[in-house]
Amino acid sequence: MHSHLLLLVVFSALTSLVFAVLQRDTPREQGRLWLLLFAGFLGAALVLGWVMYPFPGGPA
Repeated sequence: MHSHLLLLVVFSALTSLVFAVLQRDTPREQGRLWLLLFAGFLGAALVLGWVMYPFPGGPA
């Protein structure tokens, strides 16, 4: 895979799924928590990526 965004989405989805299953008992609660965690992971990553965009990266 060459797309960092695709890897971010896959990682966020799977991590959120594991956390939701471990933290909540009913499927409805698990689904709601999964959605909140998934949106939080994606939102935080995209905002941090946008904030860090102007800074140079890589070796000097």
